[in-house]
Amino acid sequence: MFLIVGLGNVGKEYDNTRHNIGFQAIDYIAAKYNIDINRIKFKGIYGDGIIEGNKVILLKPTTYMNLSGESIREVMNFYKISEEELIVLYDDISLPVGRLRIREKGSAGGHNGIKSIIANIGTEKFPRVKIGIGQPNHDLVGHVLGKFTSEESEILNKVIPVCSDAVAEMIKKSVKDSMNIYNGFKVD
Repeated sequence: MFLIVGLGNVGKEYDNTRHNIGFQAIDYIAAKYNIDINRIKFKGIYGDGIIEGNKVILLKPTTYMNLSGESIREVMNFYKISEEELIVLYDDISLPVGRLRIREKGSAGGHNGIKSIIANIGTEKFPRVKIGIGQPNHDLVGHVLGKFTSEESEILNKVIPVCSDAVAEMIKKSVKDSMNIYNGFKVD
């Protein structure tokens, strides 16, 4: 069983913000694989289904970004999911809009949601899909909590399906296979 998590913040004011790109990716995956995300438990909203012949849980923590790890830890403990079976999708300011990067493990890199996950599950060794949201000009908080421009939204409409394909490849084969295929991907 795989736990696939999109990071974001709950509330209408955060819809379509850069920091919520993980939620958008999970919503796309849910629609593609006909998985209803409608159960509330584990400090999140989740649903389960099948991707590439494997049972999956799709989760959107409702703890706000900085406490995302609490929700993830609860699901992992309840379903006995290992860190290798966890896949996290989230925003990354070090990547331009239109890029994604898959990693098997790594530090938080300043991302508070990832810091929370590492603190709660006790390891940096979990697969992740970083989705580029671009560098802020000056105000980091304003940038990540800001909305995408119409041009950026057009690019992301092409990137999000690729994120879904990358996750499917991780489940079907391996993180390394997914990295080999998708780490060079970009939409300009």
